[in-house]
Amino acid sequence: MLGEHVYLSLFPLLVAVVLAIALGLLCHRFRAARATVIALSNVLYTIPSLALFAIIPALIGTKVLDSVNVVAALTLYTTALLVRPVADALDAVPGHVTAAATAMGFRPVRRFFAVELPLAVPVLAAGVRVGSVSNISLVSVGALIGTGGLGVLFTDGFRQRYLAPIIVGVVLTLVLALVVDLLLVALRKVLTPWAEVVK
Repeated sequence: MLGEHVYLSLFPLLVAVVLAIALGLLCHRFRAARATVIALSNVLYTIPSLALFAIIPALIGTKVLDSVNVVAALTLYTTALLVRPVADALDAVPGHVTAAATAMGFRPVRRFFAVELPLAVPVLAAGVRVGSVSNISLVSVGALIGTGGLGVLFTDGFRQRYLAPIIVGVVLTLVLALVVDLLLVALRKVLTPWAEVVK
């Protein structure tokens, strides 16, 4: 139950980070696409979670109670959440820094991964922390359409009118969110040691 909740929360987060970096780079490099991509992301993020869980099966041809629907929905939500911060973070990289990297012989791909993306990590990490908490809570909502995870404790407790499973579900969800957040903070510090030195 806990393992399934972790998978349903964090796997979409990992996929969304990759997609958001790609879309954020697209917005950063091609200004004409920026407004459209960000507008679509904003619209997508306003769709209620249960509605999106119900729409996904019709779009990808899965069964209504398939956990793939939750993974797909949370991937879309988290991608929509992260696109703008990634684009803004890449925009904020000082021009003289990228110019210096280019002068040192860095090609665009190497410059992106060695210079621009590392400088964007603090902003990206903040967005990922929000996305992780959002996903962990929304997976519980997925229990209403029959998926697993800690949300089963909520549905069982309400169905049986028994408070104990609900309390256990709330506590485990909060602890999981806290642990994941602390791990993400630690990962951000590892990836950006220079940021700690600057402080």
